[in-house]
Amino acid sequence: MSLDKLKLSKPLVAAMTDAGFLTPKEIQIKTMSRILGGQDVIAVGPEGAGKTTTYVLATLMKLKYAFEEAPRALILVPDAEHVDLVLEQFKLLNRNKTFRILGIDSRGAVDTQMNEITDGVDIIVAVPDRARALYLKLALNTNKIQLFILDNAELIVKKGLQLPVVELANSAYKAQHVVFTEVLHEKLNLMISPFMKESTTTIEVDEIREAQAEVYQQMLYHVPNFRTKLNLLTLLLNDVEVFDKIVVFVNTRLTAQTVYKNFNNSKENEISIYRSLFFDDKGYDDIEDFKGNPNARVLIVANENLDGLDIQGIPFILHLELPEQKETLIQRIVKQSDEDVVAITFSTDIELIEVKKIEQAIGQRMEVMELPDDLKIVDAASKPKKKKGEEEDTSERGAAFHDKKASNLKNYNYSAGTKAKMTYKNKKGLS
Repeated sequence: MSLDKLKLSKPLVAAMTDAGFLTPKEIQIKTMSRILGGQDVIAVGPEGAGKTTTYVLATLMKLKYAFEEAPRALILVPDAEHVDLVLEQFKLLNRNKTFRILGIDSRGAVDTQMNEITDGVDIIVAVPDRARALYLKLALNTNKIQLFILDNAELIVKKGLQLPVVELANSAYKAQHVVFTEVLHEKLNLMISPFMKESTTTIEVDEIREAQAEVYQQMLYHVPNFRTKLNLLTLLLNDVEVFDKIVVFVNTRLTAQTVYKNFNNSKENEISIYRSLFFDDKGYDDIEDFKGNPNARVLIVANENLDGLDIQGIPFILHLELPEQKETLIQRIVKQSDEDVVAITFSTDIELIEVKKIEQAIGQRMEVMELPDDLKIVDAASKPKKKKGEEEDTSERGAAFHDKKASNLKNYNYSAGTKAKMTYKNKKGLS
């Protein structure tokens, strides 16, 4: 398919060709006409799907060449590194050198940036908190903004920059709003819902690379917060018959202590910590000792300062937290032998971006598991203190984070333990 499908101007087609982009990406085909037509759009796609190129092209197509006093496009990105990347993309594709494009982040002085905006600018690429600061100082006029774009919106949420985004978006009340993200979840929806129009279209591109290596079976549990993770872990591990030997990975040694203390009524030596932070906690300095002890069932391991760990022979690997580097998790789930292993991952909204990157790297989707009916979902929002003697209402459970695709909908709801047991026994040929 040629670039003509995008209905770009001849200079932009030439710029794309010179840059080596000979055919349009799927996300460009599905979103470009809608953006150029003025519709609010939420575009969801993995890293490398062509999201940045899409909105750079759309911005250059939509803006008129005539100079205006105030900026006509505001692009918000999570950090200074992304500001530089977007400016480079504009430099690569922009043949109209009359466009005045300005990058704004914490590396520049506020007074200098105020003067640069006052001198005149057409397109601003900025981090949300600095853009808001300039808006509050009356340097950034949002009345003429035609195109308000959020890029890497999931990272903006992860950095806690929702407030400046919402304030700026609401101030640009005449603008068309376009959101690009790798994942769509509840916290992101809460940020953008105040300013996205009811006619907003959500377009998702689900590209995945070809599998590079064979991995163990993957199970993914999507939960709202860390406290619910602890409840789910306890619920799963109550099934002693299935989870007879399991390693639970967390990111820090302090978190390992927290998880260990969560198991109050465990049997002697049943649950322990690898290289414990405190001497009085049950632990192992050698994983082979854990493997060889028939009474030892759960080993909690921190990724912090962890060298190579031989986990072969352990049937269950559980990541309670996503490691900072995706390679850390990937090397544990790549098949090393023909042994039967089930790899389980717990993820919050904020961690879903890391899950997507892992899926892209291994070329395989994790199987999304239903949360057990008897799981207590902890509401992270503050609640009023209950009067003495008043029982807590636990009847309500957390709602789904967003509508699932038809491919992910299931007409069953086995308990987590039952599902794992079925999977494990099927692998063993016991069913």
